[in-house]
Amino acid sequence: MGAFEPFEAFGDLDEISERLESPDPSVRRLAVIDLVETSSGEAIPLLVRTAGDPSAEVRLQVARALGEFDGVDVAKALVGALTDSEKDVAKAAGDSLAELRDSAASVVLLPLVTHSSAFVRAAVFRALKALQVSASLGPAVIALGDADTAVRVQAVGVIGYLKKTETLPSLIHATRDEDADVRLAGINALSFARNEVAAQAAADALADGEWQVRAVAAETIGRIGQISATAALTHSLADSYWQVRQKALQSLGKLRARTAVVAIIPFLEDALPSLRKDAAAALGDIADPRARDALAACAQDEDPDVRKTVIWALGQIETRN
Repeated sequence: MGAFEPFEAFGDLDEISERLESPDPSVRRLAVIDLVETSSGEAIPLLVRTAGDPSAEVRLQVARALGEFDGVDVAKALVGALTDSEKDVAKAAGDSLAELRDSAASVVLLPLVTHSSAFVRAAVFRALKALQVSASLGPAVIALGDADTAVRVQAVGVIGYLKKTETLPSLIHATRDEDADVRLAGINALSFARNEVAAQAAADALADGEWQVRAVAAETIGRIGQISATAALTHSLADSYWQVRQKALQSLGKLRARTAVVAIIPFLEDALPSLRKDAAAALGDIADPRARDALAACAQDEDPDVRKTVIWALGQIETRN
């Protein structure tokens, strides 16, 4: 046999187009799959045409297939599928919209940010997030007051991805939202702002009633990189959830917070190996000689990862002092 040709196994576009007219929905569905396999931009018009197929099974396949392509026509077809009577089709359309990278598609999406359906609004903001077009900022800020949680979450994502310092007040507002998912999104989005205002907002969230929010807040402080939040992080080492304590340890290490060394050392004897390891890593990052003896005492820890990290930390202290 000769070399493999792109359409050899799947048929050329004309042949696939004929199968899209088959009375058998299973044949049409397989034809849609073959269109994707061609990886040809010429498949887009055929997929767009098939997006209105009477079979939900075929429409679902088309909604998934369009995620492999890009452009305004693709965006139009997927937007239409967002209101499909079958929830699986609508969800697949939303997932595929989020894969768009052609900023020109924003002209299709922006008019829908006030759509009557909360599902559509959320899907549109989710897609706009990836496109990172400045025109989406105003609508996203307004959407922080949307009655639907999913819409607010996606609107926060749009604002965060644009990474504009002037949006910091809006993100801080989101960190105080009534819904924990929105607060999580808002705190995550603060990471781009490497200033004390963002760090203070994340530090305030360390007192949130949801441990997941507190854990993300502790992690975000490490990303922001402001030493001013050290005291709040150190206090979080006493949190009732080990996940929060772990993120606090990691961030204190990133901040090289010498004032936290005394509070970190006891974690070298924690019952959880992961916390012992993170404590050793944090002490290595900080490299304060005061931790040398405590680390040396743990050099024979029963957990190999902890032992390895302890040895590394001791090396850091010797190298940097």
